[in-house]
Amino acid sequence: MLFLVATLLLMGVVMGTVAHAPLPVSLVAAAVIGVWLTVFAVRERATRRRHTSAH
Repeated sequence: MLFLVATLLLMGVVMGTVAHAPLPVSLVAAAVIGVWLTVFAVRERATRRRHTSAH
């Protein structure tokens, strides 16, 4: 429950910040976060495949 409260609080802070930032800044930040998440997902998938096939 505490995790949910902390997550909602953090989302509120981030959404408030984005609401006051100019649109181009928000779009660039969203693109950077999207690329970072994509790279993370690809690396995780590659790591899991490597460990699964080795065992």
